[in-house]
Amino acid sequence: MNYRVLAINPGSTSTKIAVYDDEKAVFTVTLRHNAEEIAKFDGIIEQYEFRKKFVLEAMKEHNVAPATLKAVIGRGGLVKSVPGGTYKVNEAMLADLKNPQLWGRIHASNLGAFIADSIASELNIPAFIVDPVTVDEFEDIARISGCPQIERKSLLHALNMRYCALGVAKELGVKSSEINQIGVHMGGGISVAAIKRGKIVDVNNAVLGMGPFSPQRAGALPIGDLLEMAFSGKYTHKEMMGMFTKTGGLIAYLGTDDGREVVKMIEAGDARAKLVFDAMLYQISKEVGACATVLEGKVEAIFLTGGLAYNPYVVEGLKKRISFLGKIHVIPGEKEMEALSQGGIRVLKGLGKAKEYK
Repeated sequence: MNYRVLAINPGSTSTKIAVYDDEKAVFTVTLRHNAEEIAKFDGIIEQYEFRKKFVLEAMKEHNVAPATLKAVIGRGGLVKSVPGGTYKVNEAMLADLKNPQLWGRIHASNLGAFIADSIASELNIPAFIVDPVTVDEFEDIARISGCPQIERKSLLHALNMRYCALGVAKELGVKSSEINQIGVHMGGGISVAAIKRGKIVDVNNAVLGMGPFSPQRAGALPIGDLLEMAFSGKYTHKEMMGMFTKTGGLIAYLGTDDGREVVKMIEAGDARAKLVFDAMLYQISKEVGACATVLEGKVEAIFLTGGLAYNPYVVEGLKKRISFLGKIHVIPGEKEMEALSQGGIRVLKGLGKAKEYK
C-alpha cells in the first residue's frame, strides 16, 4: 500500500511543506510570508489559520488532493521534554505549545502541530509530530551542572540528527540501536551529540549556554566575565539574550553568519577571519572529543550535517582533528522534511508505534 503524507515545517517568516508517497517526494516548496502580514497577528499561534490557507493553496497548485493524504506531520515545537519518536498530536500537546512559560518563549515551530491537527481533523486522519527540539534521552549523570539550582537540559537539532543517525546505521548495515555515533549538526546553531545505541544521551545546549560558538550563537562563555557583563548596567536581559543567541559567534566577530563569505575572506588573506573560523572548528572538535569520552571511546561513526557541512573548509578542518575517533560521514544540508515524512510513514506502515504525549 502506498502512503501519502503531508509534512509542515514553519519558520519565522516561511513555511516549508512537502508531500511524500512513501520515500518519494511528490513536491517540496518553501512558502514565504510577508513580515508585515505576520506582524499583524497578536502572537505566533494565532497565525495557524493564515498559514494553513497557504499550505492548502500550494497543494492545489501541485495537484495534490487533500483526500489522498493518509496523515499530516508537523514540526515539533517547544513541547515538554520527551524521548525521541513520533507523537500523536493531542489536546495536552496543543495546550503546552500555547504556553510561553514552559520554555520562556513560543517558537514558530510550535505552529506545526496546530496546522497539522487542523488539516488532519477535517480529513479524519492522524496528525503527528516527530522528534521535537526538546527530545531528552539524557542519562542522569549528564543532567548535573555543578550548581544545584541549574540542571543541564537537552535542546538540539533532534529531527535532522536522529534521521541522519538512522541513515548512517543503514549504510553500515546495522540498526542504530546497535552502534554508538557522534552527530554534529552545523547551522545557525551547532549541536554535538553523543548517540548511544540510538539514544541521544548527551548534547550541548544548542540554543544558549553550552558547547562551541556558531555562526549566530556565543556558545559556552567564561562565567566570571559573563557575570560582569550582566551586572554592568550596560545591557538589558533582552539585549544579552539577543547578543548570545542571534548576533553572537561569527556575526559578532566578522559581521556575517555565512561560512562561504568567511572562506572568501580567508582566501583574500584576512588573518582575523581565519583565526575566528578556525577557532569555531577547534571548539566543535573539542565537543566531539568530549562526546567520545561519554561513549567511553566506543564510536562506530561520526556524521557531519547541516548547512556548514557543504563547506569543504569546514569538513576538512574537522576531519583533521577528529578523524582518529571514527569513520566520518558527511551528510550536508537538513533532511527535516524527509525526517518528518518518514517518521509518520513508519507509524502508518506499522514499523513503529506513535507515542502518546502527556
